[in-house]
Amino acid sequence: MPLLETQKLEVFYGDFQALFGLDFTIEEGETVAMIGANGAGKSTVLRSLAGLNTQKKGVINFAGQNITNLRADLVSKVGIALVPEGRMMFPSLSVEENLLMGLCTDRKGPWTLPKVYELFPALKEIRTRSSVRISGGQQQMVAIGRALLTNPRVLLCDEISLGLAPKITNDIYACFADIKASGMAIMLVEQDIVRARAASDRFYCLLEGQVSLHGKPDAFSIEEISRSYFGTGGHQHGVA
Repeated sequence: MPLLETQKLEVFYGDFQALFGLDFTIEEGETVAMIGANGAGKSTVLRSLAGLNTQKKGVINFAGQNITNLRADLVSKVGIALVPEGRMMFPSLSVEENLLMGLCTDRKGPWTLPKVYELFPALKEIRTRSSVRISGGQQQMVAIGRALLTNPRVLLCDEISLGLAPKITNDIYACFADIKASGMAIMLVEQDIVRARAASDRFYCLLEGQVSLHGKPDAFSIEEISRSYFGTGGHQHGVA
């Protein structure tokens, strides 16, 4: 049984349908990338898994439990954490206070505040600073650290490279090896095909709210993935 699975997932924003019959899985300890152009539905998938989108049909199963209609706070407590697009700092709180919000789930596990500071040493130096008076890269580290402190079984990362310099993005992606070593499954939403391909065990490509290609990254060329990404070759469904 997969750790996380959707069956025929459909998601709506009022009368607008964003996802159409989405089926995908994440196994324990696996890194899965979800790629696609703007508007393909990638963030909608993560928000639905995290319990933030309530207009949906189909099934979301996590660790053998149906969590389709579970509230976002309860989804967090069962072991799914979202690193949201745009970082979403609590502006009135310091860096460390933002991190400590992750402890609200009371989930036990390997991730503690000292462990997060070990992963991101730069945060320890600025821990008392306002979370909105630090760089975008530092905010991204705070957002990831806050999610890790919930000790999730699945970490959902929404566009973590957005708006960051390539070097900062490389530094953040380099930390995923340590995160994965703790046994956590990771789902990355990413527009950068090359980066997503390098970071994942499997990928799903979304096009207009549907899976256009999926499989192991090395089973497809960049050209094949690009065609599926932009829809230039029609919808394809590959498994490798």
